[in-house]
Amino acid sequence: MSLFAWCSRRAGGLAMLALIALSYWAITTELDSQRHGYKYQSVDSLSAPTYDPQAAGLWAKLFSYYCLFIHVLVFVFPIRSCWAVFSITRSLRRTAHSKTLKDFKFGHGRRGSSTSLSSSETLTSSRDISSTSSSEAGDVDSDYYGEADIAPDRVIHAIIVPNYKEENDTLRETLEVLASHPQARNTYDVYLAMEQREHNVELKATRFANEFSKKFRSIDFTIHPGDIPGEVAGKGSNVAWAARKLSEKYSIRQRKDVIVTGIDADSHLSSNYFALVTTMHMAYPDTATTTLYSAPIIFDRNAHNVPAIVRVADILWSAAGMSGLYKGSTIAPPTSVYSLPLELVDRVGGWDCDQEAIGEDLHMYLKCFFALNGNLTVRTVLSPVSQTNVTGGGHGKGYPGIIADVRARYKQALRHMWGALDTGYALRKVVELWKERKHTSRAFRPLHTSMNDDSDTYVPETQLDSATSEFTAESGIFSDVVTDTLKSPDYERILSLFHRLFEAHFLPVQMTILVVASTLYIWVTEGNADVHGVAWIYPVCNVLRTLGFMEVAFYLFLYEKFHKICLETREKEMSDAGLLKGMHFSRRDFKANLVDYVMVPLVAPIFGAIPCAQAQIFHFWTLDLVYTVSKKVTRRRGKSLSAHAMV
Repeated sequence: MSLFAWCSRRAGGLAMLALIALSYWAITTELDSQRHGYKYQSVDSLSAPTYDPQAAGLWAKLFSYYCLFIHVLVFVFPIRSCWAVFSITRSLRRTAHSKTLKDFKFGHGRRGSSTSLSSSETLTSSRDISSTSSSEAGDVDSDYYGEADIAPDRVIHAIIVPNYKEENDTLRETLEVLASHPQARNTYDVYLAMEQREHNVELKATRFANEFSKKFRSIDFTIHPGDIPGEVAGKGSNVAWAARKLSEKYSIRQRKDVIVTGIDADSHLSSNYFALVTTMHMAYPDTATTTLYSAPIIFDRNAHNVPAIVRVADILWSAAGMSGLYKGSTIAPPTSVYSLPLELVDRVGGWDCDQEAIGEDLHMYLKCFFALNGNLTVRTVLSPVSQTNVTGGGHGKGYPGIIADVRARYKQALRHMWGALDTGYALRKVVELWKERKHTSRAFRPLHTSMNDDSDTYVPETQLDSATSEFTAESGIFSDVVTDTLKSPDYERILSLFHRLFEAHFLPVQMTILVVASTLYIWVTEGNADVHGVAWIYPVCNVLRTLGFMEVAFYLFLYEKFHKICLETREKEMSDAGLLKGMHFSRRDFKANLVDYVMVPLVAPIFGAIPCAQAQIFHFWTLDLVYTVSKKVTRRRGKSLSAHAMV
């Protein structure tokens, strides 16, 4: 391993140590200068001590201005999140009152099918159907859908449901929600991505496949072997294995209209989600194979049964994901649930399975981003994904239960922060991109082909040229090769990407260190002359920090409306599907949730700075993290039904 590779994987920890060293040097040098840095000058024949500012000047200024820089970032981030939740809520409110897509008949629909519950308003305006990180402007032509052969059944949704030791009821409920969608039998190919390490996993998978065999276009399962060198247990490895297997089922001609969606085992997706993805896929043919679709997430099923501090931590986690989903955002990493065309999966060689890919959603985003030289298009799916808050089973158990829930949420926070390894991955990819910036021609093969022959995902252009004279396009060994010419690297987007990575993986720890260090610095320099000209910075930092907390509280206020609209929409859809009985709904009341606003200052260190620091310190001697499954809330079932399900 090269020195650069080693350092990149510990970039967060090295930055943390560097800031601690800078803070220590600035404070101690200032302290020593006050104690010993005096020189005597004659003033009116009297000798008086005069302070020499040269000793600590450079370090004091560097420390102070960096402190200001970090506080500016802390001030800006919540503003972006507030704008995102406001704009998404406004769009959801419009679509909630418009005519549903189930009344819109597509021409030449296979088996006489119509599409699902989406908005007809979304069909005629890109303002409603998406926000895009591409440089393309212009709305969807309102006449497009009246004349074109849309044929929504042409688009196949390959839905991967990774799970490892998930409870049967959790998985069954997710499949029932998917099966309730009007388009499920025509367009959903469901793949249960199982793990060999789980006891009786094949029996479990077979039971679910048989139970839901008639409710989807197809349902199958894959079992990820537990002894593949270099692969770690987790969502990423299960998704990667399932993608390799499902890739074999689709022909070259089909692949451009196969959209792969990865979801969590507890994710409830509206039929709107897939209808909107289908709509955008067909509405933007020029970028259809280089687009990743991302949706906001919402914790609306058991939030009322977890401690306020856990509830707020999950709300702010969803805020971080939502902060890039506003219209016009150039960087929009997904959170948990996302979709991308199979041809894009082919291009990047599928999902990675090593230690760095534990945060598979961000990692896959980065992989696609750099494979396209930063020209990845991301479109927002205006259909929030319902998820459950992490719980340790502590509801109704008093203080021990609260501690159990907080402990469970901390483990998840540590897993999230372990994703700081993705910053190192991005650093190495940007160096690779710079080296290859002049070579924009690419050739790639279907995922299962490139994996089976143990070759590189990219087929060398010289090899491809020499082969074309010997083999025909129909029967040659390169007949499944797709060639493409990439756009030049977009360095502005790359810079924006690293800004977002810094916010996610560096800012929590850096901010905490600077709050403590700046307080000590002010205490050390109190009462002294401002010889460095930096005293004005610290009052400004205090104001920015206070405003930052106020902005987070304002986000919670805006979130109230977002939560209400999402919950009402899901409740109506579950009622229409006959799944309302026993389904969990977590309603919010402003007065009852005032305690949430008080928890904001506690959430940042407990579930942000501390697990972030722990992860970055541990990275110095290990990159492995033991994957544990978080407990999920499940639908309330009758005893007879539950007993029957276990047979």
